[in-house]
Amino acid sequence: MEKHLHIIAFDVPYPTDYGGACDVFYKLPAFQKEGIKVHLHCFEYGRGQQPTLDNYCESVHYYPRVQGHKGFSSTLPYIVSSRINENLYQNILKDNYPIFMEGVHCTYLLHDPRFKNRDCFVRLHNVEYRYYQDLYKNASSPLKKAYYWNESRLLKKYEADLAGRATFWGVKEADNDVYRKEFGCKNIEELSLYIPNWELTAPEGIGSYCLYHGDLSVEANEKAATWLLEKVFKNIEIPLVIAGKNPSEKLKKLAYSSRYSCLVANPSEKEMQDMIAKAHINVLPAYISTGMKFKLLNALFNGRHVVVNEAMIADSGLEPLCHTGTTANAFQEIILQLYHQPFSEEEIKLRKKWLVPRFNNTANAKKQVGWIWG
Repeated sequence: MEKHLHIIAFDVPYPTDYGGACDVFYKLPAFQKEGIKVHLHCFEYGRGQQPTLDNYCESVHYYPRVQGHKGFSSTLPYIVSSRINENLYQNILKDNYPIFMEGVHCTYLLHDPRFKNRDCFVRLHNVEYRYYQDLYKNASSPLKKAYYWNESRLLKKYEADLAGRATFWGVKEADNDVYRKEFGCKNIEELSLYIPNWELTAPEGIGSYCLYHGDLSVEANEKAATWLLEKVFKNIEIPLVIAGKNPSEKLKKLAYSSRYSCLVANPSEKEMQDMIAKAHINVLPAYISTGMKFKLLNALFNGRHVVVNEAMIADSGLEPLCHTGTTANAFQEIILQLYHQPFSEEEIKLRKKWLVPRFNNTANAKKQVGWIWG
């Protein structure tokens, strides 16, 4: 018998230019390989309709996200209230296929009695209320601080109520434990991130520079890049490249204020992968500890040495593969020690042992198919 599945995505998952999009997109070919006919429903708010998605799905539907003040609610988080769409619900009510929701963002239908008897599953990308707490702590604008604080408050109530309404799959056990202990969730399992077809190409030997990469329009990422430039690399003569999407003029100016640093704005996916491979050290501090960081996996699969702080690596199970520092001085010491130390075959073998069995799209898809259809 044919197996059909509705997937509701919080965004259009192509191109795969950020971690959340990758986790959604790379499920599609993996499910297709398992014979699953996917009916994909995307909220579109700037990325456009993507014909590539048609190659992996039985059908693809797009819905506008209600942005700005019209999407706000006094009782629901904005990430949820701005994605309530009756056309989406009508399309899903045409059959009785299982429903897989990508992120808390897409879960409002779980409060709709019309879906009470449907098989429903939710992918947790973060513990969202904690994610917004971290955004609040790292925001500089009073307006953004107020928004993040209120969103975190609403999300905590919403997630507590949500926890008994579906089966959940978190990206790491620490996030699952929050749902179990704080919200009393009984149906939750770990499901690793879906990733591109990486084959652990981390090159041996010595690279050319240190690299920080990320979406530089995200305030917490700009803060991390600024911290590296001002606190870690300011007094050491080691080259640092900052690379990522939409950097501010302030960050560009700071990156070019030293002869040992530079910034690459909006590199293509190929350029970014090339920079990761050529770097000697991927330096990845973070200010947000929830979820599993896609850029960390990218550096571990495709780069040499990786230096992180505790927020980047927290409860990921990847601690043995990274060098962890807690202060600017600790980062400096680790970088100075590693910069002339070749990346070895032993380290590649260790990564293969830890990464390959865990981050396997085929195994993930088989696991999900088993959970959904039994």
